[in-house]
Amino acid sequence: MILSRTSQYAIQALIYIATQPRGEPVLNREIAAHLGVPSAYLAKIMQNLCKGNLLYSFRGRLGGFCLRESAEKTDLMQVLVLTEGNGFTDDCVLGLKVCSDETACPMHARWKPIKEKVVHMLHEQTLEKLAIAVQSGKYRITDLPHAVLGA
Repeated sequence: MILSRTSQYAIQALIYIATQPRGEPVLNREIAAHLGVPSAYLAKIMQNLCKGNLLYSFRGRLGGFCLRESAEKTDLMQVLVLTEGNGFTDDCVLGLKVCSDETACPMHARWKPIKEKVVHMLHEQTLEKLAIAVQSGKYRITDLPHAVLGA
C-alpha cells in the first residue's frame, strides 16, 4: 500500500487548499508553484478530484478550485479511493493477484493487521487536521521550507 505520485500530489494539493481562506478559489498554477509539482499533471489530478466531488472548479479570471465540503468532513481515505481505486487496500503487499485469508502470501498474516491500522488512520485523518498541522509550522507539505518558497 505505497502511494502513487498522483495520490501524493492530490493530498498535498488538498491540504494546501484547506490552508487557504474557505470559499476563495485557488488557482492550479498557484498550487503547483507552491508544491513544486508540474502544473499540467496537477491540473489532471484536480479535475479527477472535481469528478469525484471533492472539489469545485471555477473557470475564468476569478477561477480556481475550492473544497466542496468543509475540510473536517474530507478524510484521506476518500482521496485515496479516487486516486488509487476502490480496491487499493485489498492489494497484496507482495503483488500477488490473489491473496486472502484462504490463499495467503507469506506476508499476509503479518501485513493484514498493519493494513487495518493504516486504513483506520486514513479514515481518521481529515484535511482539516492536516491543514492545522501544516499551519502550526511544525509540519510541511513540500520538500522546501516556506521561507525558500517565498511564503
